[in-house]
Order: sequence, then structure tokens, then C-alpha cells
Amino acid sequence: MSDFSPYMIKTFTECPRKFEYKYIKNIMMPQKASNFERGKKIHALANYYLKGADITKLEKALASDEAKIWQTLKTNEFFNKQYVKSEYTLSAKIKNYWVGGRLDALMQDENSYYILDYKTGSIPQNPEFDWQTMIYLYCASKILNTTCIKFVYIDLKNNENKIIEFSKTRQDEYENLLAETLDKMNTVEFSQNPDACRFCEYQKLCLPQI
Repeated sequence: MSDFSPYMIKTFTECPRKFEYKYIKNIMMPQKASNFERGKKIHALANYYLKGADITKLEKALASDEAKIWQTLKTNEFFNKQYVKSEYTLSAKIKNYWVGGRLDALMQDENSYYILDYKTGSIPQNPEFDWQTMIYLYCASKILNTTCIKFVYIDLKNNENKIIEFSKTRQDEYENLLAETLDKMNTVEFSQNPDACRFCEYQKLCLPQI
């Protein structure tokens, strides 16, 4: 298997059988594309903007709600830090495993690097220990060779920022937790978690087996 992404690990911890269906057996279930359209549009626009492209026509084509969200992001203090990279794919090794993902943007100032993640929906309930937070901070610390990094969830719905500080202690904590979980993914059976069935797209495959 290639790099373990945050969503792969999240899927496993929610329901090992769903992980098996999706990533081992490669069974893809249809989902409404409209659920992701606005987020994809804002992310693409931000990427073009940060890279210096002329986005005038794209901005004019935004719906009113999209334009409001875009303006919120465009004026965000962290979005206006010094640009390093956007839509940046990175990975790092933990034991015999590779973990990785793609950052919305990496910014910096004289004190720190900032990993930005734009959210048109809700941010994680426990962001310090969300798999995305842990993997992105861990990988960035290895690639940049520093722990002077902050993860910033930009909540575009509420115009708020949630900032997670990084440190050597947290780096070790994340590494241990990720390694432990990755070991489980390679040793446990792909059992079903009935508590996760209600909103799962694989529900019809699982329910007869309860």
C-alpha cells in the first residue's frame, strides 16, 4: 500500500471493515458531488491566487455565498503570511510505514512555518489529535527539519482560526500514536463497528452481517 493518508487512518479507527471495503477491496460507493463542490472551488481558487495567477474572471464567476467565503479567506491574517507552497504533497516514514497527505498551503514568517487548512464546513472536534493535524505536522517537521511549525485550521464558516502549536514533545507523541495505530491496521481483523453504520455509504454491504 502507498502512503497512509489521514482519511485512511480515520476510516480505520471509525470502522475497520469500512477501511477494508474502501482501501483493500477497492469498492467505491457513489456520493453526491454537490457535497464537495464549494470546498473544491475555494481550494482551487486559493491555489491559483497564492501562485500569482490572474483570478479576476474566476472571482466574478463565484456565487454570492462563495464570494463571501473567498473574501473571508483572502483577508485572513495567516493566508497573508509569506507564501512557501500550496497544494503541497509531503510524506515521511514511521517505522516501516509511510504517511502523508497534501497541504492546502504552507506559509511562514520570521518565527514559524504555518500549515493552513481551509474549512468550509466544521473543523475537527479535537484538532490537536486529529489524524490530519498529526500527520501533516509530523511530516512537515521531518521535511523542514524544524518543530517551529503551527497548524492553522481556518474556519471559513465562522471566520475563526484554530491554531495548534507543535513541539519536540508533541512530535514524539504523534509518532508513537501513529506507529501504534499503523501496527494495528496491519495485524487486526477488519471487524465491523455497528455504531458507525447509520451514515455509512457501505451500510447495505454490512447490515446483513450483523
